[in-house]
Amino acid sequence: MPLPKVIRGAALVLAIAALAAPSAAGEGALVEVGNLVLRADGGFTPHTLPRRRFAPIEFQGHVDINAKGGGKPSALQQALIDFDRDGRLNVAGLPRCSPEAIAQESPAAARQTCHGAIVGTGHVEALVSLPGGSVRARSLLTIFNGPRLSTGPSAVLHAQFTVPATQTYAIVVPIEQLAGGRFRYRAHLDLPPLAGGLGALTHIDVKIGRRYRAEGRDRSYASARCSDNILQTHGRFSFEDGAVISGLVEKFCQDK
Repeated sequence: MPLPKVIRGAALVLAIAALAAPSAAGEGALVEVGNLVLRADGGFTPHTLPRRRFAPIEFQGHVDINAKGGGKPSALQQALIDFDRDGRLNVAGLPRCSPEAIAQESPAAARQTCHGAIVGTGHVEALVSLPGGSVRARSLLTIFNGPRLSTGPSAVLHAQFTVPATQTYAIVVPIEQLAGGRFRYRAHLDLPPLAGGLGALTHIDVKIGRRYRAEGRDRSYASARCSDNILQTHGRFSFEDGAVISGLVEKFCQDK
């Protein structure tokens, strides 16, 4: 078995933006790795944050994955993302959505079933290779606050493709709180085969942020502080062809 090809460094910004890690607005990325071409951008608001106190934030990002010569790119299989200790996740009092409750639902029905648990929305696209040629599959993407696991909170990613046949995805993403070090959380995403292995992810955009009230207090799903003027995210992204993109991204914030 060939050893995986590992690419480290600035290439990480593209995959991190795709999963909405905090990043500075207006900075895009174009990275070529083997036969893969990845383009991404992302940002968060507000850019000015307290130095010691956590304040609500909203963030967004998008990524496009293509093959250099056209056709279906190598399929993304796994993403491990570590988030800066200056970021914080709060799910206290927030409704949870069970993946079983939406496993057969359309995007609209899933949002209605678990409306109170929505923490993010977006879109996802895949390229599906069929005998008659390649076709695009598209879906609304919804991110729900998921069930509590032994490792901590989780998110549920929901989408539904109708090409070549209807296939619904309700993927549980464990979010583990790390002990010590510069990162507070690790999100672990395992992507199942798309369209029975005929498809590969080509686009994802997300906007994440949820303010809510629980137990008489105003709360925010995501919050951050700017203790050292830098927010860091580390990621490791594995593709079907053995390529692995791994590295650190640093984005500046302004303290107040």
